[in-house]
Amino acid sequence: MSAPVPNPGILDIHAYVGGEAHAPGASRLIRLASNEGALGPSPKAVAAYTAVAGQIHRYPDGGSKALRAGLGRRFGLDAERIVCGNGSDDVLQLLTRAYAGAGDEVLHTVHGFAIYPISARFAGATPVAAPETNLKTDVDALLARVTPRTRVVFIANPNNPTGSYLNRDELRRLHAGLPENVLLVIDAAYAEYVDAPDYTDGSDLVDEFSNVVMTRTFSKIFALGGLRLGWAYCPAAVADVLNRVRGPFNVASSAQAAGLAALEDVEFLEKSRRHNAQVREWFVGQVRELGLVVHPSVANFVLISFAEQKGDRANAEGARLLLKSRGILVRQVGSYGLPHCLRVTIGLEDEMREVVAGLADWVAGK
Repeated sequence: MSAPVPNPGILDIHAYVGGEAHAPGASRLIRLASNEGALGPSPKAVAAYTAVAGQIHRYPDGGSKALRAGLGRRFGLDAERIVCGNGSDDVLQLLTRAYAGAGDEVLHTVHGFAIYPISARFAGATPVAAPETNLKTDVDALLARVTPRTRVVFIANPNNPTGSYLNRDELRRLHAGLPENVLLVIDAAYAEYVDAPDYTDGSDLVDEFSNVVMTRTFSKIFALGGLRLGWAYCPAAVADVLNRVRGPFNVASSAQAAGLAALEDVEFLEKSRRHNAQVREWFVGQVRELGLVVHPSVANFVLISFAEQKGDRANAEGARLLLKSRGILVRQVGSYGLPHCLRVTIGLEDEMREVVAGLADWVAGK
C-alpha cells in the first residue's frame, strides 16, 4: 500500500532544533541556550497579558491594528506597511513562499539562521549558502552567488550565532549589487541590543526601495518568546502580498496585548539594554582571561571558539557537558557548521559568574 508523498524538497529539510531546556538532576537550571531576554518580560507586559485572560474566547484583531500603531510610534515607521506574525519565523517563511518556488534559489550566509534554508526547501526552492569571512557576512561572496534564479536574499543583521553585523555602508552595497527583482530580507531580530553608530536595522532601505523587507521579533530584548510574536516592515506592495497569504488571525490577542505594553515600557527596555551591554563586556573579558577565543558580538549572546584551545570538537562538547552537569545550558552550534563553538546567551550576572567558574574548571581539567 502506498503512502502520501510530500512535495519535493520536504524530506531534505533538517528539522529545526532549539536550544536545550532541561538538565536532569540539576537543582537549579540556568537556561542560556536560546538567546532569551535575561531580565524576563516587562511587568507591564505581564499585566497586559493577564488582563485579556477573560476574553480568550474571542477572536483577536486579525490586522493587529493597535500593535502596528504602537510599532509605528515606537520606531517611527508607517504602520500601514507593518505586518505582524506568529513569531518572525512565521513572517520569514511567508516571504519565502510568496516570492520563491520550484526552480528558484534563496541565498543566505553559511552561518546564517537555520530557518532560511528550511524556508527555502519548504517553498520548493533551493537554498544557496555563501561563505563568510571571519564569521561575518561577506558582501562580495553573496553577490558572486546571485544568479538569474535568485529570488530572495536573507541577511541576519546582527547575525545569529556569530554576533557580527554589516554596517550601513556594507548593507547598502549589498543591496546595490542585487537585481531589482530580488527581495532582500534583513532579519534584525537583535537590533535593539546594538549601539554601534554605523549600524542600521534596514528600515531606511525599506523606505527607499521596493525590494527590501526588515523583520523583527519580540522574542529577544522584549522577552516574549513564549507568545510567538514578530513583525515585518515592508514596501506597500510586499505588505499587501503578506496580508493576502498570512493566516486570518495569525497573532493571538494575548501576544498583541503584551507586545503593545512591552513597546510602551521604554524604561524597562533601556534597563534590559544596559544590563546586556555591561554583563556581556564583563563576561567576554573573563572568558578571554581563561585563554578561550570569544568572537566580537553586538547581540545578547557571544560565540566561544574552542578550536584554538585544544584543537578538536570534543573540547567544545566536553565544556558543554560539564556546564550541563551543573545545570547550565548553552548551545553547541554544530548545526550551523561551527561544532567547535559554544553560543552563550547573556543572562543574569550571577548566572554568568557560574558559567565563568565552569569554564575555568574545564580549562583546568577538573
